[in-house]
Amino acid sequence: MFASVLIANRGEIACRIARTAKRMGMRTVAVYSAADAGALHVRCCDEAFFLGPADPRESYRSIARLIEAAKQTGAACVHPGYGFLSEDADFAEACAQAGLAFVGPSAAAIRSMGLKDNAKALMAEAGVPVVPGYHGERQGATFLKSKAREIGYPVLIKPAAGGGGRGLRRVERHVDFDAALEAAVREGEAAFGSSRVLIEKFVPAPRHIEIQIFADAHGNVIHLHERDCSLQRRHQKIIEETPAPGMTPALRAQMGAAAIEAARAVGYAGAGTVEFVADGTRALRPDGFWFIEMNTRLQVEHPVTEAVTGLDLVEWQFRVAAGEPLPLRQDQVRLDGHAVEARIYAEDPEDGFLPSTGRIVALQFPADVRVESGVEAGDAVTPYYDPMIAKLIAHAPERAAALDRLAAALDRTLIVGPRTNVAFLATLCRSDAFRQGAIDTGFIDRNLAALGATPHGIDGAAAALGVERLLQVRTAEAAASGSDHDFGTNSPWAAVDGFQLGGTRALIVPIVVDGGNAEAVVTHTAGGARVCVGSAPPASDARAFIAGDEAFVLRGGRQTRVKMRDFAAASSAAGAGDGMVAAPMHGRVLQLFVRIGERVARGQPLAVIEAMKMEHTLHAPIEGVVRRIAVGVGAQVVEGGEIMLIENAETG
Repeated sequence: MFASVLIANRGEIACRIARTAKRMGMRTVAVYSAADAGALHVRCCDEAFFLGPADPRESYRSIARLIEAAKQTGAACVHPGYGFLSEDADFAEACAQAGLAFVGPSAAAIRSMGLKDNAKALMAEAGVPVVPGYHGERQGATFLKSKAREIGYPVLIKPAAGGGGRGLRRVERHVDFDAALEAAVREGEAAFGSSRVLIEKFVPAPRHIEIQIFADAHGNVIHLHERDCSLQRRHQKIIEETPAPGMTPALRAQMGAAAIEAARAVGYAGAGTVEFVADGTRALRPDGFWFIEMNTRLQVEHPVTEAVTGLDLVEWQFRVAAGEPLPLRQDQVRLDGHAVEARIYAEDPEDGFLPSTGRIVALQFPADVRVESGVEAGDAVTPYYDPMIAKLIAHAPERAAALDRLAAALDRTLIVGPRTNVAFLATLCRSDAFRQGAIDTGFIDRNLAALGATPHGIDGAAAALGVERLLQVRTAEAAASGSDHDFGTNSPWAAVDGFQLGGTRALIVPIVVDGGNAEAVVTHTAGGARVCVGSAPPASDARAFIAGDEAFVLRGGRQTRVKMRDFAAASSAAGAGDGMVAAPMHGRVLQLFVRIGERVARGQPLAVIEAMKMEHTLHAPIEGVVRRIAVGVGAQVVEGGEIMLIENAETG
């Protein structure tokens, strides 16, 4: 077995790999960028190597720096985790040339299966059903658009390299093809370093079912059952489970055999996942599934497979990379109960699932489910990397019990600071349709309102509690300093005797709630001060956390963020009005579609911002004329920062 490992990744997967490696007696080496100097995965390992700037291209995706790190630290092997360079054949080849064992398949196998078009050709030759589409070499935009018309809409545009939904675009109409292709190519280049795409027919009501396979260098290949990953948002999986609802032993054997043939076709060794799309309009059946791609790496959702098999797949990866045979035969692989995994993301379901960044003020996970996380309280969620904060995995004898356990665990999960999808996930776990197995990859998009993923408006009671706690902090600070400002002990507003020359003594306090301006009413009576936002007094069923000059209030799984506005700022706010276009999250400006002086229509695309490896288009909030553009292409922007100003057409 290897004496040491360099983990060429970050976050929760780096922590996960380090845990198994240490148990196996290896010395662990972390790598980190400038944005991750104090990250949990760095603290988890025995030593760490600095790669470079936050931009992944200069750090986690830099083959030269990673090889240098492995050489300088004396690592015997390199584990790529998932994402970044995990499916990069050049990286696997560079490791081999440097005398480093790559904990994954060979460069040849990655090239064969890493390119989806090549993989589909191999599968077609092996008799495995594939989705109709174009997987060839010609990549001209006009030609690809003609192939899409031949295939018939709707179609999917998919990067030929990589996976995880990056760059994937569904196109419903011929007129929308050009813009979708441009975006898919741009994201594919950014995420995988390749601009090649393929075009596929979109399968109606698709279910995403994948088979976990394992192979060694001695010719042994087995599968470790299936995972259903149909619950997706923007082509990103958020809940995965095994066994798949409605799966029969006969169909499992058939799909497993097809996956094994896929691995044998390229001389595969290591962990891999063969992904299929199934027709979700009817029950799962032998003639209703098609090969879509093979991921030549460990998957994010591997813990559900570990739960039902009792295996450590990372340990198996190390053993296979060290030349050992697989520990089990196919008939020895068990399937015990049901497991479900939920991915917790730093995002706002009530605002189109926009990524959320910032420092984690408080963090607490339940102890009765498996938790995989790469952060702790005090760490920051940055705009540079994937927004996943943690994974929760529940295991039980039956599916209903596993979903109940996961929902209860999500209820008890506490994350303060960035917004998260925790409450959304809990609602999803309790959805009747999901529990009945009536799901496909479009389920979430069709049920956003029912799942609570629509704007809710200000929670007045939560905001009032936040104001109350902030005033208490200000009063205590003023008392300690002897100041008569900020509601201190010498302020007339700090008096609690109820004396007033006429009427009830009340003060309108300007506040900021979730980034928007609001007002709190503070009244003083003989019983003390009372705070209301709207007509709501402070919530009694919520928890408030103070961080600097802000209060974060958790109530019913939702977070409300409250700040005090001083009177001067409130009365002299900038007059930008509704024409101010601000960055909805931290990120980088990829494109600007307009110029100063240009007239724009309401809803017209203005700019594209990239954050957490995803693109977000900003649209004009009003009709008018672009009077100011505050940023250029390539600029880093902060949440709430000005992008441009549009002057109202009526007032301009």
